[in-house]
Amino acid sequence: MANSPPTEKVIAYALLGMTAVTGLVDAVSFLSLGRVFTANMTGNIVLLAFATAHVSGLSIARSLTALLAFLVGAILGGRVMARASADSQIRFAAQAFLLEVAFLFAASLCGIGYRADLHEGSFQPFALITFTALAMGTRNAAVRKLAIPDLTTTVLTLTITGIGADSSLANGANPRLGRRVESVAAMFLGAVLGAVVIHYSISAALWLATTISAACSAALFRSVRTPDKQ
Repeated sequence: MANSPPTEKVIAYALLGMTAVTGLVDAVSFLSLGRVFTANMTGNIVLLAFATAHVSGLSIARSLTALLAFLVGAILGGRVMARASADSQIRFAAQAFLLEVAFLFAASLCGIGYRADLHEGSFQPFALITFTALAMGTRNAAVRKLAIPDLTTTVLTLTITGIGADSSLANGANPRLGRRVESVAAMFLGAVLGAVVIHYSISAALWLATTISAACSAALFRSVRTPDKQ
């Protein structure tokens, strides 16, 4: 996948924006939907295991809902990306990201009026878990196909490992250090922002995630079309 430097910069910034969306979504899911992750499936599997071991405050049903919805989203994203050639991956990824925007939009609508302390036993949190996990699964399938180093948008374990393992202290050359730090910062800031906004409105946090995701998708579409006009 060969792209011009300006296009590569747009792609990098778009994926950093989506990394911030991950922080927003997991802030909503973990803090307001019953201690479940809908973007981070590593964490969700661990929470599912804890729930299976009858740890209080956790739900097998909610964690399973997140996992299954994420898998369905990954299938949808995979089907979109399966049609992409090496030269059209960004265009098809942008189409997959539009699915993410649609699912986040649906979650934002479902989140109107939602309050975690008043909806125990309600179906509403399951709808929110489903839509946000569908969005994240779809996006992750597309990002996985793009395979841009240190811009997975969801998982930071290897990114943080790279910061340490490839550092000067480890006799490394610090490759892509700036990008790695930006990825960590983007998710951190997104999570902080989400944690603050949900105190006022869960729906507002989801609308913010939708807006950022839509802006990133629009930037990718424009980056693909711009060279054709030159």
